Amino acid sequence: MTSRVFDLLSDRYDQWFERNRVIAENELKLLKSLNLKGLGLDIGIGTGWFASRLEVPIGIDPAKSMLIKAHRKGIEVVRAIGESLPFRDEAFDYVLLIATLCFVDNPDAVLMEAARVIKKNGLVVVCIVPRDSSWGQHYMALGAQGHPFYNIAKLYTTREVEEKMLKSGLKIVNRIATLSFDPLGEAKPEEPSNSIEGKGFICIISTKLS
Repeated sequence: MTSRVFDLLSDRYDQWFERNRVIAENELKLLKSLNLKGLGLDIGIGTGWFASRLEVPIGIDPAKSMLIKAHRKGIEVVRAIGESLPFRDEAFDYVLLIATLCFVDNPDAVLMEAARVIKKNGLVVVCIVPRDSSWGQHYMALGAQGHPFYNIAKLYTTREVEEKMLKSGLKIVNRIATLSFDPLGEAKPEEPSNSIEGKGFICIISTKLS
């Protein structure tokens, strides 16, 4: 059901980045600040807006129309789900999940797969819109009004995601956030911060426990 929505509305998905340029650029600035190196994988790559700018070489997604757009941006794409990655153990230096966890059927299985495919010193970066932030409340309200993307999203708090990551064999090493302004206020450029309280976009950086 989720992939079907994204398949049908891939153009609308891409248009969000144009309509919300300052927000998207703040999120991109945060991700660039992580200075990720090596062979990377984007789980739930969508149309590749982030991956193409971060030079992530490989992405997976179940939505075919999304993958077509990502491939046109020069990314190697595979049609797959995060719960069953078609890659060998310890294949990647880093794995990204950018606003992906809220759309998957089994987040625990996805995180376990992410942990499986990173190298021993690799990183799994999970970026979320926290449910208990003003941004999370805003998106959930839009979902309740019938927004086609947000009404199928299941948002989590930072604590809930971190608990899932720990159960999946991941160790939290850092947290970094952006979007300190209100979702209904004026969007403004800002620098990423290690203070996550009240922020609308939080990235949790982790590595393997063993």
